[in-house]
Amino acid sequence: MNSTTENQITPSRIMEVGMGFWASKTLLTAVKMGLFTHLANGKLSGKEIQEKLNLHDRSLFDFLDTLVALGFLNRSGLKENATYSNSEDSNLFLDKNKPSYIGGILEMSNNRLYPFWNNLEEALTTGKPQNETKNGGKPLFEAIYADENRLREFINGMSGVQIGNFMKLARDIDFSKYDTLCDVGGSGATLSILIAKNNPHIKCISFDLPAVEPIAKENVTHFGLNDQIETRSGDFFADELPKADVITMGNILHDWGTKDKLMLIKKAYNALPEGGSLIIIENIIDDERNKNAFGLMMSLNMAIETDEGYDFTLSDFKQWAQETGFNNTRMMHLTGPASAIIAVK
Repeated sequence: MNSTTENQITPSRIMEVGMGFWASKTLLTAVKMGLFTHLANGKLSGKEIQEKLNLHDRSLFDFLDTLVALGFLNRSGLKENATYSNSEDSNLFLDKNKPSYIGGILEMSNNRLYPFWNNLEEALTTGKPQNETKNGGKPLFEAIYADENRLREFINGMSGVQIGNFMKLARDIDFSKYDTLCDVGGSGATLSILIAKNNPHIKCISFDLPAVEPIAKENVTHFGLNDQIETRSGDFFADELPKADVITMGNILHDWGTKDKLMLIKKAYNALPEGGSLIIIENIIDDERNKNAFGLMMSLNMAIETDEGYDFTLSDFKQWAQETGFNNTRMMHLTGPASAIIAVK
């Protein structure tokens, strides 16, 4: 190897990814402690933050200044003379009192996913989930839906991570030719709310298990959209889907294996009229499987969390769509690694 090549190749990328859990855990801890919510009210000194979060002297400034170096906090002054404030993105997305808060998914990542990912090797060698079920607990959704506090945390997490995608979908797709929409696995009704606000003519159904309906109804009532959005209970495995001009599924298909994916797509096809559309919102993996790292890692997360779930490419979905009767499929990019696939009956 010549000296020129040696100068060009560095281990920095390897170290950045390999030690990435340091940065991740620092941010997740700050979110869990509510640091960014406190700072949304104005600048605070290190001492004031220490008192609010009950922190020890030893690592106080290392913790806060790491968040400065990572770009999540701004600072003027140094150590005892410093004041700290939120960066623009932290202030918008990590303040629990703002509707734009996405910290729910980060809270869930800290409380659940972080320890489970320590067993990725076992997931890869056994093909079995590494979550609560490993120690005799209930399967993921059964456990979450049985506990209202965990269910609310899960719904807030899913809504937070999807809100940017839902906003873009509601704004950028022409819904003018449709009168009705059903969001399957509608969770807290976030997608229905955004579509209804952007399209006053459309009637929406947010369809999910009975335990979810009170939470969805609360959200719909909060936005004053009871006349436009119906919350309906059902089980998409046991029941047929409500009939509508548009069926949406946000991060639903990746939870299940191929057989169940096909079943859900077929149920959507049956519930749609001719010319109706099925819209899938997922972190669609690129067909070459070498660009959307987040989508690929989400698929690994499904291996850790579910029995058979996995994420997929547009080509994968086109094959399933053709098998179930759809003849026209296209994809539109949403935000970050997420996309929507629109299949027309």
